[in-house]
Amino acid sequence: MTAAATTCYRHPSHETYVRCTRCDRYICPDCMREASVGHHCVECVQEGQRSVRQARSLFGGAVPSAATPVVTYVLMALNIVAYAVEVVRSGTVDRFGMLGAALVGPDGELYVYGGWTAPGYELVGVADGEWYRLLTGAFLHLPPDTSFGVMHLVFNMLALWNLGRIVEGQLGRARYLGLYLLSAVGGSVLVYLVSPETPAVGASGVIFGLAASFYVINRRLGRDMGPVNRFMAGFLLWMVISAVFTSWEGHLGGLLTGGLVTYGLAYAPAKLRTSAAQLAGGAVLVVLLAAVVAVRTASLTGAA
Repeated sequence: MTAAATTCYRHPSHETYVRCTRCDRYICPDCMREASVGHHCVECVQEGQRSVRQARSLFGGAVPSAATPVVTYVLMALNIVAYAVEVVRSGTVDRFGMLGAALVGPDGELYVYGGWTAPGYELVGVADGEWYRLLTGAFLHLPPDTSFGVMHLVFNMLALWNLGRIVEGQLGRARYLGLYLLSAVGGSVLVYLVSPETPAVGASGVIFGLAASFYVINRRLGRDMGPVNRFMAGFLLWMVISAVFTSWEGHLGGLLTGGLVTYGLAYAPAKLRTSAAQLAGGAVLVVLLAAVVAVRTASLTGAA
């Protein structure tokens, strides 16, 4: 007596006598996947891939790969688009640049805010509830009709290109984006604390945050710190020199925030290097920064 022909469970029209060594179902050559012992079907292979635990880096993200630095590209594009908007709409910097507290007079000019207002004078800035300036100011740069002009954008984008790719590759996209945004806000918060009356724009504070992150990453990975130390010395020297004509408060605030965030990612106990724990830590930092802004606002407006 001849045995009945068996067919593939996925292709009933294909005759076969080979079974999947995991689920014991018949599979045709199109459905066979070579395994260490025998062959597996497509579904068993997919199930096995889902059950494999993904390797994590020292910073809690996926193991770094040679993937395209998508977030760095997107952030550069946002800065460039924001600059194009500045060129088209001249009031963009005044509306969205970092400004702690100032009075706009009847002539449209800014005046120092001393805790009081007068008829025809209007309070503007973070102290007036415009908290978005803490972030939007980091995506704007000096207008083209100023002395530094477009070179302000060019230098920051070159620095972002060189530093961002490295930091993004080590931290992963989500953590890198969080670091970028927190460094931007951290720089603005220090500007608000020290010089609330001074307008400030630019991604320089973020760049200093990325530089601090780069330093912490290399130290955590045990790399040769000689070149890294010289790199950081140059950055710190530039911060001192540029204080004459730029916002050193924004630079220092970004540097401290970027270093603090990366230190937390790199040196936290292993059980805290999870996405949930790191997200919670970032939320705590945001709350602390918000509290600082609220206290500073109360002291400026006399609402304490």
